[in-house]
Amino acid sequence: MHLRIPLLEHDDSPRAFIEPTEQITPRDVPAACVITFFGDVAERLVDRRGARVLSENRWEDGPHPLLEIEHEGERLAVLRAGVGAPLAGALLEETIALGCTHFVVCGGAGTLHPDLTVGHLVVVSSAIRDEGTSFHYAPPTREIELDPAARRVLEDVLDERGAPYVVGRTWTTDAPYRETPTRIAARRDEGCLTVEMEASALAAVAAFRRVPLAQVVYCGDDLSGESWDHRSWQTLSDVREDLFDLAASAALALARADLALRSVDG
Repeated sequence: MHLRIPLLEHDDSPRAFIEPTEQITPRDVPAACVITFFGDVAERLVDRRGARVLSENRWEDGPHPLLEIEHEGERLAVLRAGVGAPLAGALLEETIALGCTHFVVCGGAGTLHPDLTVGHLVVVSSAIRDEGTSFHYAPPTREIELDPAARRVLEDVLDERGAPYVVGRTWTTDAPYRETPTRIAARRDEGCLTVEMEASALAAVAAFRRVPLAQVVYCGDDLSGESWDHRSWQTLSDVREDLFDLAASAALALARADLALRSVDG
C-alpha cells in the first residue's frame, strides 16, 4: 500500500493563508539580528547592557522578545528564540516581517563524537531534515545546506577572534527522546557532528524568505558513548556569553558585507 505522507506533499505556492507581512507592521529595527536559545544570556542583556524590547512576540507559552542592544557601536537585534523547529521557524518569520534581514544563530547541541569536548564550537554547514517544519518551506530532500556566503562571514569573524571551531553537518530532530542508538549511529556514519532541534527549519525559512542566515553551536551533552552524558552543559555561562558575542559580531559583519555588495552593484 502506498502511503501518502502529508510532509511530502510540497506546495510551492509563495502565499499562505496567513502571511506574516499582512499581520505584522514593519518597525524601525536593526538589519542585523542574533537568534539565540540562551535565555540566561538574553536576560542578562536587559540587566547589564540596557537592552530594550522592540517586540514581545507573545505566544501561548509566554514572550519571546525581540531586543535591541548596541554592539561594537552599532545597533543589533536579538531574538530570544523558542526551542524546537515549529516555534523557532515561526519566530524567524515574524522577525523578518518586522524588518530584520541578516541573521546569525547561536545555541547548544548534543555531540555525536567523543572528541568534540564540551564547549567546542561547530559551524553548521548543512542539516539532516529529521523535523517537520522545513518540509513546508522546501521540497523534500534528505538534507539542506545553510547559506555558504553567510557561513563564510561567520567563519571569518571566528578566525579573526582566534576562536577554534570545526565545520560540519548537524542532525535536526523533533524528538529528543527518540534519539535511539541505531539512529545516532546512522547519523554519525553519514557525517553528522551534532544533534539539535532547529537548524534545518531555520535554514529552510531563511532560504524561502531570501535572507542570509548562518549558525554556530557549542557542543553540550554527549550522545557518543554507551550512556548519555549531560556534562552540565547548560551551566557554561562563560561559553554562552562568549559565543553570543561572537555571533553578534558576525551578524553585524554579515549586514555590512551585504550592504557593501549592494553598493558595488548599484
